[in-house]
Amino acid sequence: MFLQGDLQIVFDALYSVGAIDPVLKLDWSIITKEMMAQPQILSDAFHTINSCKGNKDLLIQKLHMMDEKSVNYIAMEVAREFCEFQDRTDLH
Repeated sequence: MFLQGDLQIVFDALYSVGAIDPVLKLDWSIITKEMMAQPQILSDAFHTINSCKGNKDLLIQKLHMMDEKSVNYIAMEVAREFCEFQDRTDLH
């Protein structure tokens, strides 16, 4: 499952709740292993974010309601998707 919609809005919402800086300091290999071990949590988190359909205020509200691991998963996935997008645009 992937995040859908405007990643910039999701990033901005994550930044608003203070989730970006802490995730940049974490060991992503550990988070990735945790994500793979608990795919339902990741799926639920993605579904919650995607259901906001780009509404930044609703995204912020939902992020505040999520547990820290779920927010970390989403922040890391946004970073990964931005990197993949950048890699694709650099090729052209």
